[in-house]
Amino acid sequence: MTIALDLKPLVTWTDDRFVELCRANPDWNFELTAQGELIVVAPVGMSGGRREADTIGQLWLWNRETELGEVFSSQTVFSLPNGSKRMPDVAWMSRDRLNTVPPDRQDGYVPIAPDFAIEVRSPTDDLETLQAKMREYVECGVRLSWLIDPQNKRVEIYRGDREVEVMEAPTQLSGEDVLPGFTFSTARLF
Repeated sequence: MTIALDLKPLVTWTDDRFVELCRANPDWNFELTAQGELIVVAPVGMSGGRREADTIGQLWLWNRETELGEVFSSQTVFSLPNGSKRMPDVAWMSRDRLNTVPPDRQDGYVPIAPDFAIEVRSPTDDLETLQAKMREYVECGVRLSWLIDPQNKRVEIYRGDREVEVMEAPTQLSGEDVLPGFTFSTARLF
């Protein structure tokens, strides 16, 4: 279960304050919404961890072959343009966009949205909350994102230029023009 804490009356969140909170609590994962709510991200169980590993592995192998960008794990915090701090389960950014990040900002939170993001719903995740997060990704510049819902054997595809596409029990997904030549197998997820 994800917990959202409204600490706005007590805390004005700055990047430094958020970093301080994360460093003081290394056993916890936090996200911050654009509205200033602190999200305590619950760890995933065995099946969720396996699904995330399989997902990142497929993307990593494609990226190793193409060398078009970099793959990021669920521990990477992206500081989005709307002020939120988000940790997609898997993310990818093109080499061209990575080169826009100044060297002095490369050891902290990624100061721009990724090109591609995946969220794999775990049994503790609320679907509507994840759908709102996916809409936020697109609004902040993520070009393509997938919400993989193993419980319902469904994938929701979010793109900035069209309505959400829902696929029932797909066997493969395409990286489209964002991840040229990338084909993702859902066989181990459903």
